Amino acid sequence: MSILLATHFGRAELAQWQALLQAALPDEIFVTQRSAAHDNDDNNSDNNSDIDIDIALVANPPAGALHGLPKLQLIQSLWAGVETLLADATLPADVPLARMVDPAMNAAMAETALWAVLSLQRGFFDCAAQQIARRWQPLPPVRANEICVVVLGLGQMGRAVALRLLQAGYRVVGWSAREAEVPGVQCLHGEAALPAVLAQAQVLINLLPLTAATHGLLEARAFAQMPAGASVVNLARGAHVVDADLLAALDSGRLKRAVLDVFQTEPLPPAHAFWSHRQVTVLPHMAAPTDPRSAALIAARNVRALRSGQPLQHLVNRTRGY
Repeated sequence: MSILLATHFGRAELAQWQALLQAALPDEIFVTQRSAAHDNDDNNSDNNSDIDIDIALVANPPAGALHGLPKLQLIQSLWAGVETLLADATLPADVPLARMVDPAMNAAMAETALWAVLSLQRGFFDCAAQQIARRWQPLPPVRANEICVVVLGLGQMGRAVALRLLQAGYRVVGWSAREAEVPGVQCLHGEAALPAVLAQAQVLINLLPLTAATHGLLEARAFAQMPAGASVVNLARGAHVVDADLLAALDSGRLKRAVLDVFQTEPLPPAHAFWSHRQVTVLPHMAAPTDPRSAALIAARNVRALRSGQPLQHLVNRTRGY
C-alpha cells in the first residue's frame, strides 16, 4: 500500500515534507500529487496505481484530489483547519479525517496572541505610528490586570492562548459553542452567553473554527456589544469577519484597533483598505504556521496507529466542522 501526498506545495516545500515523512516512516511508499496549477510539473510523475493508496496526507489539495481511491482508510490534514477539505463535495464521506494538532503550533499561536495583547496594552502600535510621524509622546501606563481579554474558541489553540495570557497577568474570559474548562479562566458557552462575553472584551481574540455558525460572526452587532475603544485580534479565519463592518467600527471609534492575521482573500489584495488603514495591523497569515519538523512526526503517528489497529488521534466531527 502507499501514501498519497496531495498538497499545493511548491517543489522545495514538497521535497522537505517528503524527506521528513520518509524519515519518520521509512517503510512507507509515498506518491506525490500536485495542484492543478502544477499538473505538468515533473514532480507529478508517480506511476503507482490509485488502487494501492490507502492513506492521504493533505494540505489544501485541489478539489477532487481524493476522489476515486477505493482503499482509502485515512485522510490526515497537515493543517489545523479543515474547512476547505469539508467544502469539497467529492471528499469521501466514509473515510476518517484527522486534523493537525501540534503543540509547536499551539505555542506559536500563544506567542502571537501575547505579542498582540501586550502591544495593545502598552500602546506599542501607537508608538509605531508616532515614529512614522516623528512624534515623541510617552503613553500613560496600563497594567495587565486592568485588561480583560476574551478568547473565542477553547480548542487546543484557544486553551494555549488563554493560559499564556493568564500567566502574563491578564483577566481572561473564554467562550466556546460547547462547554469547556480552562483552569483559572472564566469559561462560558452557548449562543445565549455570547453578548455578555463580548461586553467584557477590551481585547477580543478570535480562535474559533470556521463553520456555518461562525461564518461572519464578527460583524456590526458583535462590535456594538463590545466596550467602546476595544480591539479585535483575528487569528482564526478571514471569513469570521465582515470586513466592511470592521472598518466602519474602526472609523466610528467604536473599536480602537484590529490585528489581523487572516483574510477573506489571501494574499490580501493590494487595493484592500486594511493595508492603509492606520488602525489596522496586517500579518501575512503567520501567527502559527505549520512546522514540518514537528507536524511530520504527528502525521506519522496517526499512520502508524492505522497500520497497527490503534485509535486515531484528532478525528474531525464532520457535522460540527472541526
